[in-house]
Amino acid sequence: MGSLHRVAIACGLSVLMVSAAHAENWQVAKNEDGIKVSLSEVKDSKYKAYQGVTTIKAPIAKVRGLQEDVAGACKWIHECKSQKLLKTEGDKSWTYTQFSTPWPVTPRDSILEVTTTVGADGTVTRTLKEVPTYLPEEKGFVRVSQVEGFWKMVPKGADQTEVTYQVHTEPGGSVPSWLANKFVVDAPFNTLKALKERAEKQ
Repeated sequence: MGSLHRVAIACGLSVLMVSAAHAENWQVAKNEDGIKVSLSEVKDSKYKAYQGVTTIKAPIAKVRGLQEDVAGACKWIHECKSQKLLKTEGDKSWTYTQFSTPWPVTPRDSILEVTTTVGADGTVTRTLKEVPTYLPEEKGFVRVSQVEGFWKMVPKGADQTEVTYQVHTEPGGSVPSWLANKFVVDAPFNTLKALKERAEKQ
């Protein structure tokens, strides 16, 4: 048992080291209006992961309500053209989103499986996973092939919420590098800025 215990400790430490190394890889790309956007290289991908963090002066229930209004959320999600709820089952939901893209890039669409968990301290985490084959492909759109990420909402007192939006996307098809590099900064910044403005309205 002693050797097994040592192996378990070693494995635990290695996980912590990997996590720490990954965290150290984040580089701040933009820090304005109380929103910090950081980027990280992702192994075997030419697209960077992005992370946006901000504190919103609104209770977590209000921020969560804006998140769960699937059609309404399209008004504050970056480049969202339309969005609808496909299905809800327990703590999971499935959403379909169409995105606008600048010419000559073909517009994208995405089907996300969203899993919501609530921690003992009231923290709400919404894990995002692309399920590209959930519906047949739509004419005129390229289906996003992979999304991995999450929304994390942490209550800070009665009327403030710390929000983290972290995602890595494989957009499918061909995307010019200038657009990909712009998107990974604009998507978290513009999304969080618009969410913040809506949540803080009286």
